[in-house]
Amino acid sequence: MKRLFDILVAGSCLIVTAPLALLVAAAILITMGRPVLFRQPRPGWRGRIFVLNKFRTMSEIRDARGVLLEDGTRLTPLGRLLRKTSLDEIPQLWNVLTGDMSLVGPRPLLISYLPRYSDSQRRRHEVRPGITGWAQVNGRNATTWDERFRLDVWYVDHQSFWLDLRILAMTALRVFSGSGTSSPGHATMPEFKGNGG
Repeated sequence: MKRLFDILVAGSCLIVTAPLALLVAAAILITMGRPVLFRQPRPGWRGRIFVLNKFRTMSEIRDARGVLLEDGTRLTPLGRLLRKTSLDEIPQLWNVLTGDMSLVGPRPLLISYLPRYSDSQRRRHEVRPGITGWAQVNGRNATTWDERFRLDVWYVDHQSFWLDLRILAMTALRVFSGSGTSSPGHATMPEFKGNGG
C-alpha cells in the first residue's frame, strides 16, 4: 500500500509541478549556470547506493587551493529560497518513482557517515529513505544529530500508512512556515562526525 501510494502521489506531483520545475531550472541556469541538478550518491534501503537528485542551491566557489568553500558561503539567495520552500526537493519525486526513495522515511545522508553509525542509528536503513520524515517535521535541520537519529529509529519502529499521512500533512505546514531549514550556527546541518565527537 505504501509503495502504491508513493507511485500515485509522486507521479501526480511530477505532472502538477512540471511548469514550476521548469521555472526553477531556468532560474538556476541563469543565476548559477550548469549543472541545474545536484546529483550525489547516497545510501538507501539496506544501505544500497543510489543517486539522489535535487535542484542545485549552491555555487561552485573554491579557495586558492581549489577546495569548495563552506556551505554558508556557497549558498546563493536563490538557493536559500529553494531550501526554505523545499522546491529544491522536486527532482526527488523521480527517486520515489524509481523505488530508491519513499515520500516518507529517514532522509538519505552521506555515504561517508555509514561507518560512523552506532548499531541503533544504522537501523534508519531498514526502510526506504524519504523526501520528508519524522525528524523533518520535528525540527528538520534545527535538531541535533542524536535527536535526529532517535526520531528516525522511532519512525522505523512505528511506521504506518496513517503515520505517513500525518507526516505529509505536518510537512506542508513546515514548508509554509519555512522553519528548521538550518542548524543553529550553520547554513544547513553540521557534519556528523560519529558518536565519539
